Amino acid sequence: MTSALKSDELESFRQTLHTLRARLRGDLDQMTDEALRRDQPQSSGNLSNVPLHMADVGTENYDQEFTLSLIENESLTLEEIQEALNRIDSGRFGRCEECDAAIPKPRLQALPYTRHCIQCARALESQ
Repeated sequence: MTSALKSDELESFRQTLHTLRARLRGDLDQMTDEALRRDQPQSSGNLSNVPLHMADVGTENYDQEFTLSLIENESLTLEEIQEALNRIDSGRFGRCEECDAAIPKPRLQALPYTRHCIQCARALESQ
């Protein structure tokens, strides 16, 4: 089944997805650089030979794990954005992948890379 959206609406969503993708790529690059900098010995700001306090090491490890988790989430979102762009190209954008119903425009405006209508998304989350 083809998209229920008009071509100008599809183009607007395409632009939104491209903008979102560019922003997330910038964020992802910045977080990756930050995470990699933490791996370097000078990253802790400890320029002397005095050992770090264990609490500081724990905090730094937590921050790095948190950043790596954000990187993973943003990478998954980038994949979802690319899949949404592919659905625009194939004419399936705006249709639920579960029930094939039209996804309401307010949902697409809030989450332009969504693949499911609200009812199916709730059902999938509860599983």
